[in-house]
Amino acid sequence: MVKILIIDDDPDIVEAMKVVLESRNYQVSSAKSGEEGLKKIKVNNPDLIILDIMMETGDKGFDVARDLRKSQDYKDIPILMLTAIKEKTGLDFRREAGDPDWLPVDDYCDKPLNPDELISKVEALLKKRGG
Repeated sequence: MVKILIIDDDPDIVEAMKVVLESRNYQVSSAKSGEEGLKKIKVNNPDLIILDIMMETGDKGFDVARDLRKSQDYKDIPILMLTAIKEKTGLDFRREAGDPDWLPVDDYCDKPLNPDELISKVEALLKKRGG
């Protein structure tokens, strides 16, 4: 079974994504912070990570993505960055997504993401990984 880890501090967003993903038979776990997420990655070894930017700090998601890309064990796990940073700050990091130093994620979307688009993004990233 494909395992997905959602790292996001918004319980409503997490629950909505969980319902959608579990309806497609994905095994979904979640973490409320970047630190908790990094611990769960070591335990769960997910096939895909959905990551928010603004959690403990306004940019914690950037730190988590960079830490993962530096790790030999986790550098190949696809990361879908899903964030409301544009809505809350006016900043849009879509062009920077994929930059290996600054924003090393595989895809980037603004919240809220409709269920069909979420499934489409997840399936594309898993296919790209070969999963």
